[in-house]
Amino acid sequence: MSSQPGATAGSLFAALPPIGETSEEFVQLLRRRGLVIERIVSSGQASPPGFWYDQPEAEWVLLQQGEALLRFADEDEARRLQAGDWLDIAAHRRHRIEWTAPDRLTIWLAVFYGDEGPPPVGAAGSPSA
Repeated sequence: MSSQPGATAGSLFAALPPIGETSEEFVQLLRRRGLVIERIVSSGQASPPGFWYDQPEAEWVLLQQGEALLRFADEDEARRLQAGDWLDIAAHRRHRIEWTAPDRLTIWLAVFYGDEGPPPVGAAGSPSA
């Protein structure tokens, strides 16, 4: 792969953490005005009990590998996500991760966008987000 001046490149699957880490890993891949692209790696993690993400920016998320249950506050049941599934989550739509596969890595590609600008660095992984 050739690289032009001003171009950045990498692999979504490079330097993955081992299965069974105690916390999720968040790696910011790209940050521009009104846009953040982040890799999230889970293996058995879920949102804390009673916690709901309520973000000022929209989030488009693609599950690259693994399996997860994502629940919206306005829906009765969690959605099962498998590799290749994606969602576009509106700003301030409350959601949480109910479960991620504990025996393998679940790799997410999250794209945060919106007029209010990107979240602070590390905000997606923080229950205070």
